Amino acid sequence: MDKKARIKELVEILNKASKAYYQDANEIMTNFEYDGLYDELVALEEETGVVMANSPTIHVGYEVVSELPKERHDSPMLSLDKTKDVITLAEFAGERECVLSWKLDGLTVVLSYEKGELVKAVTRGNGQVGEVITNNAKVFKNVPLNIPYQGRLTLRGEAIIKYSDFKKINEEIEEADAKYKNPRNLCSGSVRQLNSEVTARRNVNFVAFALIQAEDVDFHNSIEQQFQWLENQGFEVVERKRVTGADMEDAVAYFSEQVKKNDYPSDGLVLLYDDIAYGESLGATSKFPRNGIAFKWEDEQAETVLDYIEWSPSRTGLINPVAVFEPVELEGTTVTRASVHNISIMEELELGAGDKIKVYKANMIIPQISENLTKSGVKDIPNICPACGEATEIKNDNGVKTLYCPNKKCPAKHIKLYTLFVSRNAMNIDGLSEETLEKFIDAGYIHEFADIFRLDRYEEEIVNTPGFGRKSYDNLMESLEKAREVELHAFLYSLGIPNIGVANAKLICKYFSNDFEKIRNATIEELIEINHIGDKMAEKFVEYFSDEENNARVDRLLKEINLVKPEANDSIQTMEGLTFVVTGSVEKFPNRNAVKDYIEKRGGKVTGSVTSKTNYLINNDVMSNSSKNKKAKELGIEIINEEQFLEKWK
Repeated sequence: MDKKARIKELVEILNKASKAYYQDANEIMTNFEYDGLYDELVALEEETGVVMANSPTIHVGYEVVSELPKERHDSPMLSLDKTKDVITLAEFAGERECVLSWKLDGLTVVLSYEKGELVKAVTRGNGQVGEVITNNAKVFKNVPLNIPYQGRLTLRGEAIIKYSDFKKINEEIEEADAKYKNPRNLCSGSVRQLNSEVTARRNVNFVAFALIQAEDVDFHNSIEQQFQWLENQGFEVVERKRVTGADMEDAVAYFSEQVKKNDYPSDGLVLLYDDIAYGESLGATSKFPRNGIAFKWEDEQAETVLDYIEWSPSRTGLINPVAVFEPVELEGTTVTRASVHNISIMEELELGAGDKIKVYKANMIIPQISENLTKSGVKDIPNICPACGEATEIKNDNGVKTLYCPNKKCPAKHIKLYTLFVSRNAMNIDGLSEETLEKFIDAGYIHEFADIFRLDRYEEEIVNTPGFGRKSYDNLMESLEKAREVELHAFLYSLGIPNIGVANAKLICKYFSNDFEKIRNATIEELIEINHIGDKMAEKFVEYFSDEENNARVDRLLKEINLVKPEANDSIQTMEGLTFVVTGSVEKFPNRNAVKDYIEKRGGKVTGSVTSKTNYLINNDVMSNSSKNKKAKELGIEIINEEQFLEKWK
């Protein structure tokens, strides 16, 4: 394997191992293996001179600035002329060798290196003046901070955020209106942050697409040679193909297929003459350089008929309109739905059921309505929320109208509670992912927990739900039947009472001898008598069962299930009152969950982090420098391995 490719591979492997160990408390490789790979990375970095920004061998300090300074570019950054016609591309190339590559959809950034070190990064800005973002560029996910070349280097590239990262970031944002519209907008804001720590969290990538200056390097008058040289310096360079006019159609067809699978956002292609001197000899117009041309795909559009508007409640209270239309083929896939975003856009399109509309895929990916040909007008905005049946409201914020459900107890707003309810440590119901739960709540099948056990009322509708089917429905029904038999601690945890996790639920059930009536009528004074149950936890617990609606919902749920007694625990409670943390790999037990079960059966408690309340940290690598070991040493907590643990509590 190429040494620079091995560097990137090692960085990825080691960072993944560190994340698993320090953030997820999960050891995916031994310290010995980690140290070996780390030493290999250090040696390769020293040998090649390439050090990536996210390498575990360096630690880039985050910086905060009050403003981004402006800087004029040495030469204006002109845009390329554009076409949507493949024939025009072929004619541009003629018989000359050209390089065809992605036109990435992010923010153009100019990087400067001196003596092998990144010294400056500037945004494109208006083409004449950009903003200096050097601190932020140093925390881009894949930018080399050091390279083997020691001369003065200037290059351009696109700062981008991948679709997969964009989706994750948006999923963490509760307010629908606050979600980012596309990866480009998110990237632009991320690159231009005043605090580089924010930039680092956004997973910005840099993809080089032009070499501007490299002193005393002979590129044999070839742009392709420049690209290869940049790759050898450790940069990720835009994907490309060498073409002439004769094979242009096939090359564009390749990129047209690839864009559908691409994780990088792209809004077209760029064609450049490979012959650098020839390209420069053509000069430029006042707007465009003549050495290249950009290509944008002609959006494939299709006419169809709008069947209806589906109103989809969200956890923020917004009820979002989705256009459902007769199936059409676009870019090789069947499309039946497109988000309309809000009432204002519906009004702008004068969109009503039965209208003849034109649809397309923005950037060949996201279905959109481009035009309404018949414009019958907006009608049938629902007066009640599909998820809870309460009256809806139309809000007008800065001229944008949205439909909203004001009911604080609307099930659509509490999707996380339902996700917890069906999870493995709670009711353990297979076949109900968060996405499926959202669909069923939006459709009005689920208004409370008990409704999950009554889903057979909607057999036909569920079988015909996109992504479901007869087999999925049958599997779900089987899972629901199994879930009707549940131990009390799992049932108690499934209710989502604030601060009551699985371990606390077990402690409460044990204290009250698994008598649910005593549990639901427990007082704060009784609860705080239980070891590890504090005042606030007790208050929240009592508050939950003091609510009449909560009790009514619990009663309806109890009619659907059977509370079963836990298996008799004959183990002597030798660990009563002790709190353990388990970290690293285990040898005497099948996994760490088995260690946890062993401790809990003997009256102990297992937590995820080391605190002053921890009695023992179990780690087979007693001498490791892990964060948990360091914390235990700071607090004077005894660190023991499995052998010592079993000797103490056989």
